[in-house]
Amino acid sequence: MPDLLVRSFAPLLLAFQSCFTQPSFHSFWALSCAWILCSGRRSLTRIIQAAHLTDFKHYCSFHRFFSQARWNLDDLGRCVFSLLLPFCDEILIAAVDDTLARKSGRHIWGAGMHHDPLRSTQKRPFFAFGHNFVVFSLQVALPFAPGKYWAFPILVRMYRKRQTNQRAPGKGGKLEHKQTGQATAKQYRTRPELALEMIQIVASWIPERTLRVLGDSEYAGQSISRHLPGNAKLISRMNMKAALYEPAAKSAKRGRRRKKGQRLLSPLEMAQDRKAGWIKTTVTLYGKQVKLWYQTVDALWYPSAGQQLLRIVLVRDPSGRRRDDCFFSLDLTLTATQILELFSRRWPLEVCFRDVKQFLGFEDPQNRVAKATIRTAPLIFYIYDLVLLWHAQAGHRLGAKSVLDRLWYPQKASVSFEDILRTLRHATWQERIFSDPALDAHARKILQPFVEWAKGLN
Repeated sequence: MPDLLVRSFAPLLLAFQSCFTQPSFHSFWALSCAWILCSGRRSLTRIIQAAHLTDFKHYCSFHRFFSQARWNLDDLGRCVFSLLLPFCDEILIAAVDDTLARKSGRHIWGAGMHHDPLRSTQKRPFFAFGHNFVVFSLQVALPFAPGKYWAFPILVRMYRKRQTNQRAPGKGGKLEHKQTGQATAKQYRTRPELALEMIQIVASWIPERTLRVLGDSEYAGQSISRHLPGNAKLISRMNMKAALYEPAAKSAKRGRRRKKGQRLLSPLEMAQDRKAGWIKTTVTLYGKQVKLWYQTVDALWYPSAGQQLLRIVLVRDPSGRRRDDCFFSLDLTLTATQILELFSRRWPLEVCFRDVKQFLGFEDPQNRVAKATIRTAPLIFYIYDLVLLWHAQAGHRLGAKSVLDRLWYPQKASVSFEDILRTLRHATWQERIFSDPALDAHARKILQPFVEWAKGLN
């Protein structure tokens, strides 16, 4: 196997050995290291070229690793999960969300038109052509930055749109080529159904521990909340016009028992009620102390969670800059402020999406084969996990040597993924170049400025 990265990274790669055959594991090792060291666009051919992997294997072997080799993404997720458990609290916090990988080309397998949240506004939605991936992540605080949470993607599913009979314009038009890879009626799964599948898998790995799952309003419906495992609790955002009910009272009358009680005010009506008693408090949201007002009530949201009692928190910004919002939790042991603070931990997953796209080329691969399309982009999430785990175990001790001087950014206090990736690359270059005993002092003096210059590469 090629010795491309610093030696302290090797134990993390060896943890995945049981997931592959020996030839595939060698390819996994080489590709993971090359992906981290590569700068610029990260198509598979450029990864192979940048790290000179053809000196190690024929380039077709790396293409076959994604399109034909026998390995499973969920097995990789289980390995990352095992590596993360020592850093987790007794109650695990997870988040689920989806992200868009923009693509171009008529024959990209599984691609379709999806809502683009970065370009859309409340008044005008935008759509983009590409792949949509639903991601389940664990939110973990690492020892080198105890007050900051990181999202570690564990399981990934690609959402495929339902196959239609849409035809090209004109008489006798052919089926649209851009429907390549769309799901049949039996294969089709909505994004919440894919999220539920991943929640059930992770919950089965920890049957004796509680899993709190954070999700936005798309993952608040009955597809998830009515089918959660017993040890999984959902915390999500609620529609302001949601129909709320009291729990059904016991009745001595004959006949079918009622499933819900009297109708209550909706969150919107509660917010508009001038006689409502708002509770003023200060909570820690997204790393900042925020003043807000809130109301709380325990009620049924029958269309979503059925007969499960929810703890509902209605929030108001006293400054008036943000509109009223509403959240709920299936875990009734949590207070209102705990629900709000926990929901804010969903944000690191958005940061993870930004980092893998900006620094690891999540949108760059252009696969056309089904298996390769499903595997390539998710593998980048696991490379992201490994880089963070390396920094937690060894890299944080080397961070001071790889820091870039930014005189215009004096308020920066926390470490970012860009800093961590730079530390790993800098440690690799230092070890590979300067560990050679044949280098004299003059050669080291000449090479050192090149290593320092390379720290700024992305």
